Amino acid sequence: MASGITGSSSARPIGRYLLFGEIASGGMATVHLGRLSGPAGFSRTVAVKRLHAQYAKDADFRSMFLDEARLAARIRHPNVVPTLDIVETDGEIFLVMEYVQGASLSRLLRAAITAQELPDPWLVATIVSGVLHGLHAAHEARSEQGEALEIVHRDVSPQNVLVGIDGTPRLLDFGVAKAVGRLQTTREGQVKGKFAYMAPEQIYGRGVTRQADVWAAAVVGWEALTATRLFKADNDAALVHSVLHDPIAKPSEIVPDLPRELDAVILRGLERDPIKRYATARDMALELERLGGIAPASEVARWVDSLVHTEIAERQSRIAEIERTSSPELPSLSLPVSLDTKVHSDVSSIAVAPAQSLPPRPPRGRLAVAAGLFIGGALVALTIALLLTRDHAPPPAPAAMRPSATPSAAPTPSIVSIAATDLPIAPPPSLPVSALPTVPPPAAPAPPPRRHAAPTPGEPAVNCDPPYWIDSDGHTRYKPACL
Repeated sequence: MASGITGSSSARPIGRYLLFGEIASGGMATVHLGRLSGPAGFSRTVAVKRLHAQYAKDADFRSMFLDEARLAARIRHPNVVPTLDIVETDGEIFLVMEYVQGASLSRLLRAAITAQELPDPWLVATIVSGVLHGLHAAHEARSEQGEALEIVHRDVSPQNVLVGIDGTPRLLDFGVAKAVGRLQTTREGQVKGKFAYMAPEQIYGRGVTRQADVWAAAVVGWEALTATRLFKADNDAALVHSVLHDPIAKPSEIVPDLPRELDAVILRGLERDPIKRYATARDMALELERLGGIAPASEVARWVDSLVHTEIAERQSRIAEIERTSSPELPSLSLPVSLDTKVHSDVSSIAVAPAQSLPPRPPRGRLAVAAGLFIGGALVALTIALLLTRDHAPPPAPAAMRPSATPSAAPTPSIVSIAATDLPIAPPPSLPVSALPTVPPPAAPAPPPRRHAAPTPGEPAVNCDPPYWIDSDGHTRYKPACL
């Protein structure tokens, strides 16, 4: 499958998506870069799979394409590329998938062979283990009614394994998968899949079970460990004969430095009798993990970057350009001089009224309530400030310690209220230093009595600490007797 981004300068709208150039191309379909355009400026980069024109009009291929979307949507696992949506327009069907930045395992193996650097065997074991876990999730998938779908991929190969720059291997392309209740059925005598990765029972046309995917994953592991093809021939007939009859060498016989414990796992997955293989893909994955050599995702990511760094950097740059030019722009928001801001239901349409415009007049009832609350708050704040000033006034200093050249500073309230600033306060008189008295000031006058309303006979005294109460609606109500 060819890879890269071609013809991505122009975009074709399909439903909620913009379709850009090709990412990869195979025998039946191409994969394009796409952009989801949602409300409120939401956007997302996706991969869009599109049938070739000659297949889009074929009823069988259209049914197979729809089945792929339906089946893949039921598989939820980190090692499977998720299907997000399906779009049908102008006689074409588009399968929308999550976009994963990375490269196919086949591309990575070609780059490793070109660089004459075999991948680390435990790194290969990590990738194969992830593929097996993804296959197990597909094998165990269920319908909306909870019925087992019995999905068998039937086309596991290095081309259908995507290794991301995050170090996670992901399985994709369930186009020829077998499942219960699938709309599209295989025509009599027709075999689907790649012969080089096809299990013997699949070639014979017998019942295909999950063990067929275990065989294919073992072939992928054998080839990744040895960097060579396991079954190869000049034509399909010879290739089929090789799969059915040729002896299978241990991976360590091809690459002597390989760990011998990997031989047993790979060869058991390549048993021609499905009964002798691992019962499930998960069993084989756990066996690889039990060997103790699974590599961390960061190491897999470094391997991917070392082999296709230039390709990925170019693709990221092109994608960034597409995202920058195709994303809807939100208006820049700044603090308005006026408080009259109109926000519409569509976030992309926000209008700020000019500073000269006046805010609409609130209802008269609300204005009266607001004025009452403001006046009451101002009176309470002023009362508290005066009480604190009186209660916390410092005692007069002895004559011997009192400075004779500067006047004593007026006490500062410990609470500053915005409402108190609205009241006129006379500034202290400005006197020359010589006019200041030299004798202690007279004692402070007794505090004025609190302005509490005297309780009427038979009524309990009102508690003015605090001088307010909170009603059931959360509003502050001030006690009349305390004002």
